[in-house]
Amino acid sequence: MQEEPVWDEWRRPGPTPGQRQRDIGIAVIVLLCAIEVTVLVNSMGAFTYRNPPSLLVQLLWVIALALPLVVRRRYPMTVMLAVSVLFIAAQSNRVGDNLVPSAILFCAIFTVGAWGQDRLRARWSRIGVIVAMFLWLGFNLVRALLGPKGDFEDAAGPMDPVLASVVYGLEFNVFFFLFAYVVGEMAWSGARRRAQLEFQAEELRLSQEQNTRGAIAAERMRIARDLHDVVAHHVSVMGIQAGAARRVLDSDPALARDALQTVEQTARTAISELRGLLGVLRADADTDLKSAPGLDDLPELLDNARAAGLEVSHNVYGDAREVPSGVALSAYRVVQEALTNVVKHADARHVDVRMRFLESALELEITDDGRGRATSTSPGFGLVGMRERLAVHGGSLEAGPRRETGYLVRASLPTALEEKA
Repeated sequence: MQEEPVWDEWRRPGPTPGQRQRDIGIAVIVLLCAIEVTVLVNSMGAFTYRNPPSLLVQLLWVIALALPLVVRRRYPMTVMLAVSVLFIAAQSNRVGDNLVPSAILFCAIFTVGAWGQDRLRARWSRIGVIVAMFLWLGFNLVRALLGPKGDFEDAAGPMDPVLASVVYGLEFNVFFFLFAYVVGEMAWSGARRRAQLEFQAEELRLSQEQNTRGAIAAERMRIARDLHDVVAHHVSVMGIQAGAARRVLDSDPALARDALQTVEQTARTAISELRGLLGVLRADADTDLKSAPGLDDLPELLDNARAAGLEVSHNVYGDAREVPSGVALSAYRVVQEALTNVVKHADARHVDVRMRFLESALELEITDDGRGRATSTSPGFGLVGMRERLAVHGGSLEAGPRRETGYLVRASLPTALEEKA
């Protein structure tokens, strides 16, 4: 597990290469806007100050103000201080436009709030710049009040025009700088929150991996114990009975035969239990939620084949009875594999599934009327898988093309020895 950071002391990582490239793009856009606005203001004659310098000088001032934004996230404190000094210097030189320089100052103050590594310095440096700007504003207001008053020819409100101008300037600047400060803080808090969520997500992922590894280890230990119990018990019994059969093979063949039959039955029981354990290992999340399928599940399997477009008939012959779960599972899988082969490899319309309960065996017969590649097998287990399943129970499989048309799968599963076991 990771060590959780002290979030009150968290420092925002520096800008990524992509963010640095975006800073360059933003600086270029701001510069172009500054040049355009300056040209428009001069063309209209709508100057913020009287007697502004030449257009070339004004353009040089706005270019100098915009250029620091190229590295605003890499060096936020330096950029803010540089822009603040240039802003006051530009106003001292009566640059014709004040809109774009104010936007540049806003961006610089915001960036310190959003990206400043040292939060104490970021806070007090912004407060210092804002205080300096208000002092500069106050100086300009006093100079305006002491200088010649404007004519205010169209003034119609109840307040004194000069007082209204002062209040308007103060309120606008309070909102301007307060907004720049608060938005920067919100951006930094949002970045810290995202870092917390990413850390918690990584912690959750690591915890889930650890829990999964623990669950797998516990399951392996359980399976190992089960394997030990199955193998140790049944193999011990088989060893004892085989030894007894060897000793009396010549003197008492009947006893030896009984001992060997016990070995056979024990082996089948062991195989059945091992198959159950292997089924747990191979089962997916869905099959874990239900028991292994058997003969009672055949109607659902046949319905699925009908849904695939086949006409399926199903007949049961003999006295139906309960068979061992291992035999029922193998019978189900044989029918399932046969139907899968018909769907995949045969141009068939009708499938006949017959199940015969014989005295000591269960026989399955699946025939179709297809004309496809009768000798092909489906990927995976196919016919080999069927034979392996049947061999576990001592059964047999007959599979091949029919004399006239279609394909035949006939499986025989002994049940007498399974029931005795």
